[in-house]
Parts: sequence; structure tokens; C-alpha cells
Amino acid sequence: MKISYNWLKQFIKLPNNPEETGFLLTDLGLEVEGIKNFQSIKGGLEGVVTGHVLSCISHPNADRLKVCKIDIGNGEQLQIVCGAPNIAEGQKVPVATIGTTLYDPKGEAWEIKKGKIRGEASEGMVCSESELGLGTSHEGIMVLENDLNPGTPVSDVFEVETDHVFEIGLTPNRADAMSHWGVARDLKAGYQQQDLSLELITPSVSSFHVDSRSFRIPVKVKDAGLAPRYCSLTISGITVGESPNWLKNRLKAIGINSKNNLVDISNYVLHELGQPLHFFDAEKIEGQEIHVKTLPAGTKFVTLDEVERELHEEDLMICDTEKPLAIAGIFGGLHSGVTKTTTKIFIESAYFNPVTVRKTAKRHGLNTDASFRYERGIDPNITEYALKRAALLIMELAGGEITSDIEDLYFKKIEDFQVFLTFEKVNKLIGQNLATETIKSILASLEIRVNNITETGMGLTIPSYRVDVQREADVIEEILRVYGYNNIEFGSKFSASVSNSTRFEDYKLQDLIANQLVGQGFYESMANSLITPSYNKLSEQIKEEYNVNILNPLSQDLSVMRQTLLFSGLEAVSYNINRKQADLKFFEFGKTYHNYESGRAENKHLSLLVSGNRTAESWSKSDFPGNFFYIKGIIERILERLGLEPLKTGEVKLDVFSEGLSLSLGKMRLVEFGVLKRSVLKHFDIDQEVFYADFNWDLVLEAARTRKTKFSPIPRFPVVRRDFALLLDNSVNYHQVEEIAKQTEKKLLKEVNLFDVYQGGSLPEGKKSYAVSFMFQDEHKTLTDATVDKIMKKLQQRFENDLQAELR
Repeated sequence: MKISYNWLKQFIKLPNNPEETGFLLTDLGLEVEGIKNFQSIKGGLEGVVTGHVLSCISHPNADRLKVCKIDIGNGEQLQIVCGAPNIAEGQKVPVATIGTTLYDPKGEAWEIKKGKIRGEASEGMVCSESELGLGTSHEGIMVLENDLNPGTPVSDVFEVETDHVFEIGLTPNRADAMSHWGVARDLKAGYQQQDLSLELITPSVSSFHVDSRSFRIPVKVKDAGLAPRYCSLTISGITVGESPNWLKNRLKAIGINSKNNLVDISNYVLHELGQPLHFFDAEKIEGQEIHVKTLPAGTKFVTLDEVERELHEEDLMICDTEKPLAIAGIFGGLHSGVTKTTTKIFIESAYFNPVTVRKTAKRHGLNTDASFRYERGIDPNITEYALKRAALLIMELAGGEITSDIEDLYFKKIEDFQVFLTFEKVNKLIGQNLATETIKSILASLEIRVNNITETGMGLTIPSYRVDVQREADVIEEILRVYGYNNIEFGSKFSASVSNSTRFEDYKLQDLIANQLVGQGFYESMANSLITPSYNKLSEQIKEEYNVNILNPLSQDLSVMRQTLLFSGLEAVSYNINRKQADLKFFEFGKTYHNYESGRAENKHLSLLVSGNRTAESWSKSDFPGNFFYIKGIIERILERLGLEPLKTGEVKLDVFSEGLSLSLGKMRLVEFGVLKRSVLKHFDIDQEVFYADFNWDLVLEAARTRKTKFSPIPRFPVVRRDFALLLDNSVNYHQVEEIAKQTEKKLLKEVNLFDVYQGGSLPEGKKSYAVSFMFQDEHKTLTDATVDKIMKKLQQRFENDLQAELR
């Protein structure tokens, strides 16, 4: 937001030091990101002086050029070659001397240098108004008033205005500071804290009066909730024309080009007081009535930018009896605005519902100065005052007469906020005891009224324009920013307390596992919790009725909160693959959001995504792609690090997997993992295999906190390994083999492992071969071959009886 220093001085008599004012604004929370110098004419006409043409003769070598002798004061005469057809002896003209920098209409600089034109010396340039930036005409040189003395700086003749413009990084909560008046209010409070009492000067509207009541346009508001206040009046007999220089300069300083006197007045009041206005050509209002209402969905409307828009049924519109005229608080219509031939206008000054304006602006992709203010919340009590201010400016600059009373539809007064402020809370949050009188003084400077004072605190009334100050903590923040963060004293004593927390705190376990995963080559990702609703159609288990929908979404692509971490993770995978990064290992700690019948729920998850090769490409090793067992090992190491053993393997329940497993501890299903379906990957344009793991982190935390760490001595006796090559039906899976083995020998069997699978070849049809290893160990003695052979015999019998297995 741009704020003019000269404009501020119309409201408050500031010390002539823009840098000091900038520092104070930053301390007050209106961060000044930069201060730029402004000149109403670029370059400030420096080096351009008034010259008196003493003689003007034809150029000896060019028919259209003239050689002139020009007096520029102090007895100095210059010879200048000029090609303007209107230059003549005796004229007073603007002369750009050697070394002067001028600017073309595009803002590019060029320097006046001494030179020769067709053999004749030229020691400067006689300028046209377009070359000086004073107008658009370039048909001839500019002729000045004859009573000017030679050598008079042209900048004095045309009163070049210089200014300093603050670029303020306005935070969204400071709706009260979206104008020069609002910034001046803050400066008044800030300087008062520095014992510099400054008066806030507001533009007077005491001269406002109705000239006649000959042209009234009644207004009807259908829904007072959408337009709580609507003020209007008419002015007739106006003349649309050019604005005076002072008005052009004010707007130009903050980056707004002049259009005409009426448009400029509307912009001026907007940036002066923060109240958006809209001017309608009154003769284009059919039926001579205004209706503030919504229209059916699909209604077509052409805005000022000549774009045809399709209206939503919740868009608030300003209409006449037959058609829409403007989108309320956002943008005018193409066929209802002011033109050069306009003589009667209808002026709107309103307070529209901020949520309605914001939704409509986002739907249509519009961001105007008016919507910027309306959607943050303007002062509802300034609408009539701003209307009078605009009317008086119009009378001054465009003529005409006020031909109707102000129609003020204020259905239910927007009340000021009531807050009780406790002194204990003030001192606690600020960290320093402030005197009651200091607090009262600061509150008064912020126009916060003290209703009553007790021993414990004070009752306050907050102005309705301070939409960001509605709680006790907000008031304390206001006191602190005006008192000055830099004025808070720091004690010489430093106190600290040792927190008592267990090693099973969520953040500690997250850090522990994150460090482990980073050590294994993973990168942590942090995805947006908002996703597009279409993703949920990729899984039948994600129900639309469980969606947590955003009331005011930035776009439809970010309109629901995620029920799984998978889809936002696949967006990251797709993004990287499209940029030639195909070897990926990501993890994310995040939440999922659900709107169940029993209530809303947030669940913590840890997700892993693996795709491509395990390690980077290297001359010393061939490609080594990640696979199912690789991610299974990663998962087992995570659970092992948390002491979560023994784990039970089960079937996967998530329908996004083509193949997968789950790992459980008792009845708690801790993680599901596997290979993602091709149909899911296709939606994200991913052609390579992706492995995904989804930890229920809430259950992991619960299990880790209740799990007791057990220590056991390192075994003294050796492990004995035996292998079986089992011929099995294709319908038998490894899980069955493992379960039977553990049921058969519970004491000495320590580990079962599948180390080879073979199909086809010489095997019978419908059969496959599993090579399985069995690890035995006795903690108290060395196992004998006889003992192990006996166990292996029992295992063989169980496999033959239960699985119809054969030893190969």
C-alpha cells in the first residue's frame, strides 16, 4: 500500500522528516518497506530555465531549421538550433541547458549535450510540453508567459511538487489503516507517546447542503445481511472534464493515473478515508430505482473490463428495474458508468458484508481497490461522511447541484465492541508493569473509550472500525505497539525452568524417526492439507460425506481437507519425476481430517513414498531399484527402533494397493504398505512403480508409550540353521508357512525366512517352490543334531498334512 507524505500532512502536522515518520510507522506495526521520492514531473524540470529569444534566423544549410540566440539570464546567451515551426523572436521559452536530463513518455532518460546540427553549434534545446512532461502536444515549442524573467527555473513556473511515498506492507488484520486518514490516526497515537501532541485534522463537510429535491432515485435492499448500510444521493448538472493538478499529483504519487474529475474524486476519497464509492450515470438507470439483490445463477453480466461473467446465485448485485449495473463492492458494469457526456450521477457509499464480497471476488478472479477494503472490513459509520465529502469535491471540480437528500438505509446499527481489560493480564503479557494513566492515555489516542475503572481493570468500548480488536489480548497488543516494543525493559536476571517430559513425547519420537529416515536417504516433505475433491474418487474407502469442506476456499482445487496423506504425496512425486528426478524417497508427518457422524476427527500419520532406484547412479554399481522388501525393511527398522516387537503380519485393507501387507502389534494395526495401483498412479501421470506406507502415528505413539523395554543378555550358544525346499500349491502363501512353523516349535525356533521362490521349469503345473530357512537357538545349552532333526521332522509332517507340501 502506498501512502503519500504530503497527503498525510493534510491530516496531521508532521515534523519535516519522512525517515523519522517511517521508523515510527514500522514501530506501530505498519511496516515501511521503502520510501521513494516522487516528483509530479519526472526529473523535476531541473536544468530547464526560462529563455528569451533575442533573434531567430533561418539555418544556412536546412530550410526547416532555425538558428536562435537565446538569453537565459545572468547575461548568458546561447545559440540553439531549433526545428519548431512556431518559434519566433521575442518569445519566452523553456530551455534545457547542457547536462539536463529529460524523460520520454516511456520514462527513459536522455541527456542534453552540446553538438552541431548541419554545421551550426547548438548549446541546448528549446522544449515542447511533451518533452517536458507537461502535456501531450509536440507540434511546436512551448511558449511561456511574456512577463517571466530570463533564467527563471521552469520548475517554479509550473510548481513541480515533490513528495515522499511510503510503501507499507499492510497486514490483513489492519483494515483501519487502509487509508491516509487511518495511517494519520496511528501516527497521532505514536507521536503522543513521544510527548508530541498533534491534532488530527479531518476534512470539513459542514458546507454540505441540498440545493433542490428534484431528482430522487429510491433504493431497495432485499437482504440487509448482505448490505447492512447503503447511502446514496444524486447530483445534476455536472461537467465531466480534466482534474486539477493538485488532484492529479495526489493520485499520481500513489501510482494512480488520472482519468477524469469524477473518477479521480472517487479514487481520492477511497484513498483518503478508506471508503469505496461508486458513481453511476443516473440517466442509464432504468425505472429510476436501485435494487440491491442477488440474481439467479447463470445470469450474464459484462464488467468494465469488457469481460462477460456468469453470476453465482450468492453474488450481490446493484441493479435497476431491468438489469444489473455493478457487482456490489467489487466492479462496475460496462454500460452504467460515467462518460464524458454524463450530466447526472447517482452516488453509492455503502457497507457490504465482508464475507460476501470476498467470496464473489474470488469466484470471479477480481481484486480491486474497493474489494480489497470491503472484504477486510471498513468503518460502517463513515459511509455518510464520505458521501458528503465526495459530493462537495464534485461541486467544486465538476459543478452541478445536489438534487436529492441523502438516503441512508441503516437497518441495524453495527455496535461497537465491549471488552473488559484486566491490569494483571496487561502486565503479564507485556512483561512490565504499566501505569494506569499510561494505559488510559494510549487507549484514548486509539479512540478506545474507557467506560469504567475498577481495582482489577477497566471496561472498554472498541470502535466498530477496529475489526481486529475484539478480545482482551487484542487490546493488550494495541497498547504494546503504541507504547513501543523497544521500550520494554529487560531484566539483568535470567530465569529458566527445566521441563519434565518423557522420551515418548510426540515431537521427540518424530525427530528420532525423521533422523533415522534421513540417514537412509529420505527427504522430508510438507504438503498442503487442502486438496481437490476429485482425488477422493480414487479410493472407494474415502467417503465424500466424511469430507471437511472449506467455507471460503481459495479455489476448487483447494476446497477440502485431506483424508489421506497419499494424494498430496503423489503430487510431489509427479512434480519431481516431471523434472527428471526419478529416484525418490519421501516421508511426511501430517494429519488427516474427517467429518464423521460422531464428530470431526484429526488423525496423525507418517507416510513413506519410494520410487525408482535406492541409490544415485554410479559407475561402481548397476541400477538397484527399490522393491517391496526394501520398503518392508525400512518399516521394520522404524518399528524396531521404537521397541515395537513382535509384529504380526496381515492383509492390507486400503484399496489403493495392488499388493500389500499390514503390520500389527496385538490388536493395533500400526502400518499398511505395498505397491500402489496403476490406476491411482495414472491419475498423477506417473509411469514408474511407487511403494507407499501409511503409519497410524496415533497408534504408534500409544504403543510406544505403553511398551516396556526389555533387556536380554547376548546369547552364549550358537544358532543352528536348517533349510527346506518345499513344493507347494500356487494358492499357498508364505504367511501360512511361517505361522505353521511358529506354532509347531515355539521355544527354540527364533526366525523363519523365505530366501528363494521358483516357478515354472520342471515343476508340475500349479506348483511353486519355496526355499525356507529356519534358525534355532537354545539360550541355556548347545543344540545337538538330534534335537534339531527331531524338530525338522515335526515341521515336515505339519507342512505335509496342513499344506500338502512335498520336500524337493
